[in-house]
Amino acid sequence: MKRRISAFLDAQAAELNAAQNTLLAYARDLTDFAEWLGDRGLSDEKAAQSDIEDYLIACESDGLAASTRARLLSAIRQFYRFAYEEGWRKDNPAQQIKGPGRNHRLPQTLSVDEVDALLKATETSGRDRDRLRNQCLMQLLYATGMRVSELVELPVAAARGDPRMLLVRGKGGKERMVPLSPPARQAMADWLVQRDTAESRRHEAGKSKSPFLFPSQGKSGHLTRHRFYLIVKELALAAGLDPARVSPHTLRHAFATHLLANGADLRSIQVLLGHADVSTTEIYTHVLDERLRELVLEHHPLAKS
Repeated sequence: MKRRISAFLDAQAAELNAAQNTLLAYARDLTDFAEWLGDRGLSDEKAAQSDIEDYLIACESDGLAASTRARLLSAIRQFYRFAYEEGWRKDNPAQQIKGPGRNHRLPQTLSVDEVDALLKATETSGRDRDRLRNQCLMQLLYATGMRVSELVELPVAAARGDPRMLLVRGKGGKERMVPLSPPARQAMADWLVQRDTAESRRHEAGKSKSPFLFPSQGKSGHLTRHRFYLIVKELALAAGLDPARVSPHTLRHAFATHLLANGADLRSIQVLLGHADVSTTEIYTHVLDERLRELVLEHHPLAKS
């Protein structure tokens, strides 16, 4: 099965241009499924629908969340669909299995004042040499609603020439244009000056220049998602906010929620966020519904006991 999983991952990368994080998740989930089958003397070639259902029941017994079990089933479905297309199987035993219902939790977001506090914290928090970079990161994230991976992997070529729009490569290699606010453009211009100076010194020392807007000495060549996550937590502390409430994804939610609250339509927000389906974007309408309900309960005279 390991060879077939490897072939499946190669196909996902070559034909669907699947992101590295997606491939890693598929590999992790399918390897766990393969080990479960092996422990019971089963193989992927002989596994029936009932075996997959038993695996999902075992995952539930182990305390895995519904969202995790839904992801596992999705990986197994994709794998067996590929196995059917390749002729390894004459059927897809996972096709008829109904996945666990997902808990539609409202996304955690921040108020405009809280975002302002975060952005102001970039001006004074951290080492001097990192401040322009952090200001650029935070301004770009809030101005565009990009995913973290899209932000840290931005090529420096996209930032040249003081652009009004930024070309972003999202999931599956899909590209979209996102507008930049004046503060984001200024932060990017300031960071480019410092970045290019540092890269020129590296080049003079015999090192190659980085193609990324946010270069790093690490293996990836750019700032990692984990490091940016820690930067946001540090800025939250500096801004007087609870770090547990603040993450890069929280700012993406804030971007969408604030746009919707100020009159933007769902279709436009869908395009800006890079959502494949507008139903994914509709979650933000529930955020506003919840806020309106709280507003009535707090301020309407008849709502008070």
